[in-house]
Amino acid sequence: MRTQNQFSGKQYNGKMNAVMMALIAALLYSISSPASKLLLEKLPPVLLAALLYLGAGTGMFIVDRLKRMRNEQQKEAKITTKELPAVIWMIVLDMAAPILLMFGLTYTSAANASLLNNFEIVSTSVIALCIFNEAIGKRMWFAIVLITLSSIILTVKDFSVFSFTIGSVFVLLGCICWGFENNCTRMLSIKNPFQIVMIKGLGSGIGSLLISIIYKQYSRNLIYIGMAMLLGFVAYGLSISFYIYAQRELGAVRTSAFYAVAPFLGVAISWIVFREEITIYFVAALLIMLVGTYFAVSEYHNHKHLHLLVTHDHKHNHSDSHHNHVHIPEVIGEHCHEHTHEKMEHIHNHTPDVHHSHTHKGIS
Repeated sequence: MRTQNQFSGKQYNGKMNAVMMALIAALLYSISSPASKLLLEKLPPVLLAALLYLGAGTGMFIVDRLKRMRNEQQKEAKITTKELPAVIWMIVLDMAAPILLMFGLTYTSAANASLLNNFEIVSTSVIALCIFNEAIGKRMWFAIVLITLSSIILTVKDFSVFSFTIGSVFVLLGCICWGFENNCTRMLSIKNPFQIVMIKGLGSGIGSLLISIIYKQYSRNLIYIGMAMLLGFVAYGLSISFYIYAQRELGAVRTSAFYAVAPFLGVAISWIVFREEITIYFVAALLIMLVGTYFAVSEYHNHKHLHLLVTHDHKHNHSDSHHNHVHIPEVIGEHCHEHTHEKMEHIHNHTPDVHHSHTHKGIS
């Protein structure tokens, strides 16, 4: 019989692996800012955004085809018509957010927009708590506050530039769209990550490309177009894939919190590439970020909880207490198929993964 300590140990290892995936996602995404800064010298901004998404979608399509040729995709569940509403909302929100941000930049300063952009992690958390019932304890809220504060210090050099205008409203609406989009992606995270990124990239990329054509922001420079799509594959495609893997275990809020280290990595890369100065603001923000990250990593969530009867399809194995159904003949290792979880109640340390979406009262 599996002991509680063994199960908790596997849960801890799963959480740490997910944290590492979130940090890898942040590292890959951090490449986009300094690299995009170089590409913007040759490509219009709206076109560049479209190419980044298209590069992500096209790259994941190629990876998906290669995996299908090697029969590796059998371990991952495919997106079905049941997930279609979440897929549509994910694409629409991913298109709406940048458009709202562009309108915001039209009516407010870049510094003001950078400050307000940090509202994304807060909007993701509030939406996850109020609408999707994701558990957020006091320790995690403290981590979110510290991480958001550190991001604000990093992105704003002069707080006197802040002013709340109609442009600020558009920026905040963009952050809310990204908050909903993060939660929509979390709902799809048990499915094939490559398929999710492929749909997300091609859907959002084609939509953004149409916008760039309407605004007559296009280019015939094939070399830079190719470089932008390659950047999109790495900084968006691979990054979002790791992000989705992390969301499977951590949920939307905690993944967003760890992903928030991306601006710090971006500053570090900019320092190496452009020799930009490391300021006292960066050091102060980094220290606050490290404290916030410590509280996020060390969060311990353990209580008696109830699992209701549920049937779903996702990649899994039989090494935990949630997948105890029987296969004839026996199946060893990771696999995917539609399976049913019987109603059960138990105690163990857990995170808001697909099997732990229960509500909480008075959880700290």
